[in-house]
Amino acid sequence: MAPAGAPLRVLEFYSGIGGLRFSLEEAKIDATVVEAFEINELANDVYERNFGHRPNQGNIQRLSVSDLDKYEADAWLLSPPCQPYTRQGLQKDSADARASSFLKLLDTISSLSIPPAHVFIENVVGFETSHTRSQLIKVLEDTGFRIQECIINPLQFGIPYSRPRYFCLAKREPFQFSRSDLNGQLVSCPFDFSTNRDFHVETKTVGEYLENPSDCMEDYMVPSTTIARWGEAYDIVTPDSGRCCCFTKSYARYAKGTGSILVTNPSFYKYFSKDPAELSDLAWLQSAGLRYFTPREVANFHSFPKGFDFPDHLSIKQRYALLGNSLNIKVVGYLLNYLFST
Repeated sequence: MAPAGAPLRVLEFYSGIGGLRFSLEEAKIDATVVEAFEINELANDVYERNFGHRPNQGNIQRLSVSDLDKYEADAWLLSPPCQPYTRQGLQKDSADARASSFLKLLDTISSLSIPPAHVFIENVVGFETSHTRSQLIKVLEDTGFRIQECIINPLQFGIPYSRPRYFCLAKREPFQFSRSDLNGQLVSCPFDFSTNRDFHVETKTVGEYLENPSDCMEDYMVPSTTIARWGEAYDIVTPDSGRCCCFTKSYARYAKGTGSILVTNPSFYKYFSKDPAELSDLAWLQSAGLRYFTPREVANFHSFPKGFDFPDHLSIKQRYALLGNSLNIKVVGYLLNYLFST
């Protein structure tokens, strides 16, 4: 464990493209990521590009108690695979092989010489009713943790992006939450965690997250043949819209439920100013100048900093896929600030 006054020692599991580490920076936490773990090679390429450190690509299930003890970590940050719990998936829960590494980590906590003092977990909505979550809570309670849970949507922070997520925050005794009255509760509003009851956010529009128009936008235009086939399935927004839908790893590959597309013809903005227009006339819709959001714009909705970048060798589809598995840095930064506050 870190000596008093020294930076917190943090382990980052399922580090992806670095969302948790960026969130630590967003929260201005004095912390050092002593190791990150991620099995996806492309995600590690992105992480290394942005932080100059390549995560451990070994199988998390092979980490022993002694392996974890040697890090002397103050905090564990985890964003385990969400596929076992998604509503669109098979919902195999703990029986899904992709849940096994997380369950293995849970098994080690009670055997550690000095367990972490803080634990933070992010996952998809649906995790809160899973058997895995029940196992998580039992392990944390048995190891002396106080636990608070929430479901938060970036829309609640003024970000025009609908992507609700489950979060678990845990502190091991003698550490306590400033809002101890919320221990053992699942809340759905970030204001409940704030000591400032007048917490307010400024609502922004989609247009504030867009890149400057350029010739390269032609590469993101939705083909007319695609509109003719799938136009009625799209969620269509304008720069003036107050929300867009969650971008998944299948964005730009499938039409339904993978993320919004943007109207670029100003003459059509009025038809989508509030609720989506009736889209029965696909020929008319083809004149709206529909395009996909760029990977940089999707990163903006996830609150990635301006300096965030992808290695040149990653394709557009690979960038979408990696972003689809990421988290919202502003939301997580807010929660980490609360978790580490005394």
